[in-house]
Amino acid sequence: QVQLVESGGGLVQPGGSLELSCAASGIIFSTYVMDWYRQAPGKQRELVASVSSGGSTSYVDSVKGRFTISRDNAKNTVYLQMNSLKPEDTAVYYCVARRNPFTYWGQGTQVTVSS
Repeated sequence: QVQLVESGGGLVQPGGSLELSCAASGIIFSTYVMDWYRQAPGKQRELVASVSSGGSTSYVDSVKGRFTISRDNAKNTVYLQMNSLKPEDTAVYYCVARRNPFTYWGQGTQVTVSS
């Protein structure tokens, strides 16, 4: 049984920081690409950041220089460090594990950026 459990969401003021974590079980974590997606109210879900099994990373333009994705294969965990948060970063953030032909989603964690 595959489980992806996100944590670390919450309410933060503009300019603040949060670190999301996603603990995976039931998969050979080191062989999967790990993604963070987000979905804001009334908007489509978007891919925010990815880290390959080899550690290569990519980001959507709107978070480049502010967010950092990383993985710890020993802990079966992927992280998203979010700095300089903006109100437009408010969304439910989802952890995703991909290895063709499999894709697994977590249940999401709410991030709200507001003063």
